Amino acid sequence: MNHIIKLGALAAACLIACAPAGAAAQSPAKASTAASAAAQQLNRLGDEYWDAQARFNPIAASEAGDPRFSDQIGMAIDPKVRARQFALYKEFVKRLHAIPREGLSQRDRTSWDILDFDLASTLRFEAFPEHLLPLDQMESIPVDLANYASGQGAQPLATPKDYQAYLRRLEQLGPWIDQAIADMREGVKRGVTLPKAVMTSALPQFKQLVAASAEDSIYYTPVKHFPGAFTAADKARLGAAYRNTIGNKVNPAIKRLADFLEHEYLPACRTSTGWSALPQGMDWYLARVASQTTTSLQPEQIHQIGLEEVARIQGEYARIGPQMGYTGPAAGLPTWVSEQAKYKPFKTEGEIVDVFRKLNTTLNAKLPALFSLRPKTPLDIRLEPELTRATASDHYTPPAVDGSRPGVFWSVVNDPAQYGDTGMVTLFLHEGQPGHHFHIALTQELGLPTFRKFYFNNAFTEGWALYAETLGKEMGLFDKPEDYFGHLNDEMLRAVRLVVDTGMHAKGWTREQSIQYMRTTLGYPEATGRSETERYMAWPGQALGYKVGALKIQELRRRAEAALGPKFSLPKFHEIVLGEGTLPLALLEKKVDRWIAESK
Repeated sequence: MNHIIKLGALAAACLIACAPAGAAAQSPAKASTAASAAAQQLNRLGDEYWDAQARFNPIAASEAGDPRFSDQIGMAIDPKVRARQFALYKEFVKRLHAIPREGLSQRDRTSWDILDFDLASTLRFEAFPEHLLPLDQMESIPVDLANYASGQGAQPLATPKDYQAYLRRLEQLGPWIDQAIADMREGVKRGVTLPKAVMTSALPQFKQLVAASAEDSIYYTPVKHFPGAFTAADKARLGAAYRNTIGNKVNPAIKRLADFLEHEYLPACRTSTGWSALPQGMDWYLARVASQTTTSLQPEQIHQIGLEEVARIQGEYARIGPQMGYTGPAAGLPTWVSEQAKYKPFKTEGEIVDVFRKLNTTLNAKLPALFSLRPKTPLDIRLEPELTRATASDHYTPPAVDGSRPGVFWSVVNDPAQYGDTGMVTLFLHEGQPGHHFHIALTQELGLPTFRKFYFNNAFTEGWALYAETLGKEMGLFDKPEDYFGHLNDEMLRAVRLVVDTGMHAKGWTREQSIQYMRTTLGYPEATGRSETERYMAWPGQALGYKVGALKIQELRRRAEAALGPKFSLPKFHEIVLGEGTLPLALLEKKVDRWIAESK
């Protein structure tokens, strides 16, 4: 990214230095007009870029809070569509580099840099056949649409128009599945397949989607829960349309997919663990690492950071364990805690939600001391619907940009009696406030150009949420040793991820090595270690952004505290970090350094 920015600066310098002899200097008025025109060009280009991304991947747009394409699923896995996508993005790069960066305002220069970084990062993946791996156990369009059937997620189901939009998505599912099957067949020919263990875990999801009749399908759920305001005619019309589409199009397509995965694809899947076993695999993994961390850190460096963090946190285990009544070796603390009945005090899911609501009230009183910039959009707390509870994790969904839904923290409770309370404070700080809600809801409210309202990268987004967990200590929320243990345990998971992700994809670790390391370090049972390991096998690099991002924000805070001394303001620091939405980490560092210099 820096190399390209320097080229932009050199080009601007050349325009001045190479002007014809005797050329008159621009008047301030003309310079201002030129800067304004360049800014308008830039923002138009940015909006076109987001529009293209949303059209190529409408499901991701829905998740980001953009409702314009809620009747589309996109076909970016089609090689011809993919080629058009990359050709368009290359044209965007040319147009961006034709806009002189140096004459722009600071905010517009940041927009220029974000576009430059994101386009370069996206285009790096043109060399790798990502479309040949269109689904896994973590994400796929058939499962996304099944989860949307509740109407509680990013697909609203409140009006006849909403129902029609979801129906249109279902109508497109069959062609998407047929393209996915064609891609996976091509992947088998080219040696680009999922690991067999990952596909074995994914297969039950797709087999569960197979229904004997339209009425038995999960996709038929909206018809069973029509809103009361629907007329009899709406219900009859939509009910018939759903039965026809699901019975004649969706169910046969889902059956084709499940049969293909079980009988043709699974036997052909690779037995290796890491991404480096694929053709161009190491280069592909390096591209993912760079994209997910927004840094130039190499896997070996990240692996070492992970080992150092694991050792640091185990030192904290040794200190906190005796306060909880534990006297064994530090590494055994997580297993011991998981076996203590006193840390599983719940009988009903309502009791669990009440704890989160009480915590939210406490935070509403404490956060103004730490934040001068807070979102106006409310945060709601809801239980994950039964429909998706078995496969979901606690999570946050962004508010809709049109204000039609708030930000939501979703609590996943399968068995209240087995729900541990030690991690609840940390979980809410991460998924609720001041974690994802402060970052994502604020980004929609800051008056940023449209494309920046929807620009997110993993390192900043998850890095901020992980940093937000650490604020519990200065708010007095970790005064009870079990709550501080919960914070440490979540930190340990993010540190372990650095070790096992790079271990499997760059250092030759096997799946079994990763599972054993997680069991030893985190006290996980076999099943949890397996599911976590297989997540990182299917999503190489994704788990790296959390800790890399959080460590960078903590480093920048320490730098500002040391440089500014008594002039340091924590609310102002948080405003600097969050005040322009999502940034690649290098741009965040430059922004904090500018603030430090100006504050001096």
